[in-house]
Amino acid sequence: MATVIDTLKAGAARRRHPEKANRPDTPLLRKPEWIRVKAPGSPVYTETKRIVREHNLVTVCEEAGCPNIGECWTKKHATMMIMGDTCTRACAFCNVKTGLPAPLDAEEPENVANAVAKLGLRHVVITSVDRDDLADGGARHFVKVIEAIRRCSPGTTVEILTPDFLRKDGALEMVVAARPDVFNHNLETVPRLYLNIRPGARYFHSMRLLQRVKEIDPTIFTKSGIMVGLGETREEVLQVMDDMRSAGIDFLTIGQYLQPTRKHAAIDRFVTPDEFKSYETIARTKGFLLVSSSPLTRSSYHADEDFARLSAARNAAQPRV
Repeated sequence: MATVIDTLKAGAARRRHPEKANRPDTPLLRKPEWIRVKAPGSPVYTETKRIVREHNLVTVCEEAGCPNIGECWTKKHATMMIMGDTCTRACAFCNVKTGLPAPLDAEEPENVANAVAKLGLRHVVITSVDRDDLADGGARHFVKVIEAIRRCSPGTTVEILTPDFLRKDGALEMVVAARPDVFNHNLETVPRLYLNIRPGARYFHSMRLLQRVKEIDPTIFTKSGIMVGLGETREEVLQVMDDMRSAGIDFLTIGQYLQPTRKHAAIDRFVTPDEFKSYETIARTKGFLLVSSSPLTRSSYHADEDFARLSAARNAAQPRV
């Protein structure tokens, strides 16, 4: 369980979520057996952590308190979070710090690229905090990171998980022009819950963002994910699937929402593994190239293996001449 005080950085004492400090505590549900994971600590995990620190990088694995960090870092799969560790938004589900971010680090693109090379990654996921303070929402910085990785590790495929670039004209087009292999933007939840769970975002703007990627460059894989267990209905989840397919989204991820602290949105319920399997079956019938649906599924979980499956699924779906 995370705390509301930031303890990830040495000497830190500021509130991690100042905007949530005065909220009433929400109840914490006991995790079922299928949601529990082992504490990290393998030698490879330690080596991955050393490389991340050595290059002064931030990872969403740590900042968001991902339950899969032990497994992923043991495989040297760390998801880099660029543009700092402080987000300009305050989503009710998220454990990333909120507040006024620091200026962009001009050395970050090269630091990320060097770490990718040192880790020997075949596939890397790059995400970021929301940077509503920047004129382009950080789009140019995304481009610089993609270009640096391509120079340093030309054989590495690049997946990006971006903000929504709300009210940032031209930002999306700039990022798509850099031709990432996978463009991911998470819808996070169903439209009815946006006001409480994702108040700074707009559901149909996010959906249109993903649709625009396909319109600009159909060769780029598009990906999006939602959390369940926040109070959504099954019918609402199925409607989101239909909306995604209308936008041409290739890859859907569905995972269980886990409450970071008592100040965050409460878990409505733990969705059972059988229900996740049912969602996966239905999503496949709707035409997604790939579906990952399980309690511990996260946006970048098994991203390396999933990219290979995604490419194979597209090749299989193409008509033979």
